[in-house]
Amino acid sequence: MNQGQQPNDGRLDHDSALSEFLACLMDYNPTILDELVGHYLARSGFHCPDVPLIRLVAIATQKFVAEVATDALQHCKARQLSIVKDKRDKQQKDQRLILTMEDLSKVLREYGVNLKHQQYFAESPWTGMDPATKDE
Repeated sequence: MNQGQQPNDGRLDHDSALSEFLACLMDYNPTILDELVGHYLARSGFHCPDVPLIRLVAIATQKFVAEVATDALQHCKARQLSIVKDKRDKQQKDQRLILTMEDLSKVLREYGVNLKHQQYFAESPWTGMDPATKDE
């Protein structure tokens, strides 16, 4: 083989791998429905009748949401561990993890998304509770 044929062979391999991958997308049902992805793509001005491409966007979106949720969980765990260290005297009865807008905002900022939320969102699990029941 001469050198002129090697890049073409590599391109054919990439094209066949891409074609095979897109064919596999037809058998896969992503968590985010095709109709929902198509709706938001259309709202952003991208009209695409190609189902494999819509599913590719759905998979990328699903991966992004999963990574954000995982990172937010890590922030939440770290924040609650620091609270436990501050309150060594009190035994915490409730070991639930509570995801706050602060946790989510920090993670989304790391991904380049600036999140603005309304002032009425509860930033504490005790917001709106009777102060007498707070210490129980």
